[in-house]
Amino acid sequence: MTYAIIETGGKQYRVASGDLLDVEKIAGEKGSVVEWTSVLLYQREDTPIIGTPTVTDVKVMGTVIYQGRRRSITVFKKKRRKNYIRTKGHRQYFTRVRIDEIVQN
Repeated sequence: MTYAIIETGGKQYRVASGDLLDVEKIAGEKGSVVEWTSVLLYQREDTPIIGTPTVTDVKVMGTVIYQGRRRSITVFKKKRRKNYIRTKGHRQYFTRVRIDEIVQN
């Protein structure tokens, strides 16, 4: 099985062709093509190619499927006995990408 480990948004993801991936927000509209060149590992059928720090001749191509925001989380701060309470909500932006292919030059 062919797969790659890419880095985007400060996180690492294991991807293969046809995967759906939710990553930190990437600029681009629905249907636009995304290309990652920061490939940390590329696994072919037999042997892995490990980058130092990245594999130079491999790139991962994907298509933006959806731009959106995640469900709300509650951020709660409290200091006991000091009459200090703060409640805040946060919704993180994300991009859903379909991995089309892993290209090796």
